[in-house]
Amino acid sequence: MSDASERSGSGTTIGFVGLGIMGSPMAANLAAAGYRVLGYDVSAERVEQLVTAGGMAAPNIAAAAKAQIVITMLPDSPQVEEVVLGPGGVLENAVDGALLIDMSTIRPETSRAVAERAAVQGVRALDAPVSGGEKGAIDGVLSIMVGGDEAAFAAALPVLKVLGTTVVHVGASGAGQTVKAANQLVVAGTYALVAEAIVLLEASGVDASAGLDVLAGGLAGSRILELKRQSMVERRFAPGFRIDLHHKDMGIALAAAREADVALPVTGLVAQLVAAARGQGYGGQDHSVLLKVLENVSGRATT
Repeated sequence: MSDASERSGSGTTIGFVGLGIMGSPMAANLAAAGYRVLGYDVSAERVEQLVTAGGMAAPNIAAAAKAQIVITMLPDSPQVEEVVLGPGGVLENAVDGALLIDMSTIRPETSRAVAERAAVQGVRALDAPVSGGEKGAIDGVLSIMVGGDEAAFAAALPVLKVLGTTVVHVGASGAGQTVKAANQLVVAGTYALVAEAIVLLEASGVDASAGLDVLAGGLAGSRILELKRQSMVERRFAPGFRIDLHHKDMGIALAAAREADVALPVTGLVAQLVAAARGQGYGGQDHSVLLKVLENVSGRATT
């Protein structure tokens, strides 16, 4: 986490909607930093976990939306549209001048639509998707890419610094989501190549653990090799970040490419590998399970 002097919530209330794998530790970190966190999720168990961590339970979205700052962390664009724009949702219940920070990974055009509706109702809106996975959320070291008004970003910065160590304003509304799409195509591509490296090493009779240790210390080194190489070699694929969600994200990346009128051929291929992972029944497993897909392609499936 960031330095304690940067993490004093001073009793500010934050409504937090969406307490999943990422949202739960993020909300808990905000409570630990001194913020008054009012959390809501469709799972009562997740809400209770936040209460145990020092937060409070909101009975519904409307109650969470009445805070000075509202954070949403939801699976996809339809959920954001329902929770933020729908009846009984955040904007219908938000106080004048509230700050809405949507940290979901969604389509850029959805973020722009939310920002436009929010502005009409006197609410400042930011799109602030994150990278770093569950461990990054737990440790408060996420990378956060933020789109929206610069003044709103400045107001949100103390909160975002509790959640991440790399917090960058990348442009107007929707820009955060475009950067996240770029992030996700790089992550998926890296997982695919690490998986291919493991398949090659093992098929050649080389100790994959030793081989990846060397790769991690050289130019091929990456955060994925640092954190995931051993679990991949050991075939441990508990999420993490589920293939189902990365499949959604690759669709966002390809749609962004069409909108920008650019060709991303490698992204297209990797998106098909991610789709194959879902087709092979791995949708609920970690995105590192691309290793299983590439083993299947090579006829080297393991148990």
